[in-house]
Amino acid sequence: MEEIRLDKYLWAVRIFKTRSDAADAVRNNRVTVNNSYAKPSREVKIGDIIAVRRQAVTYQYKVLDLVSSRQGAKLVPNYCLDITPQEELDKLNAPRETIFVFRDRGTGRPTKKERRELDSLMEGMFYDDEE
Repeated sequence: MEEIRLDKYLWAVRIFKTRSDAADAVRNNRVTVNNSYAKPSREVKIGDIIAVRRQAVTYQYKVLDLVSSRQGAKLVPNYCLDITPQEELDKLNAPRETIFVFRDRGTGRPTKKERRELDSLMEGMFYDDEE
């Protein structure tokens, strides 16, 4: 076995749950091979670097060996090596900037006036940072 399809490899080493999910990610340019976009049918070779973008993090994997059937989680390190930089992994632990306005239980939905006040507060917070 010298080469294998990209979508099949990503599925076999458990990066994606299904092969169709892997193919969709490749088609939507969330996967690169050796810093270039690819098609799901692209042939993967030993030594290739595969980058997979999921939300804010770009994971990087090095192909160690080729495999065509889905592997158990314990066997995956035999076929690919996770070389994701620590800076990317730190993005997972970054505090999320969400604002939660506490309302007493039973007060219902905000009135129009309360909603306008909340919106103006939010606009002030987001536009102050850009200046």
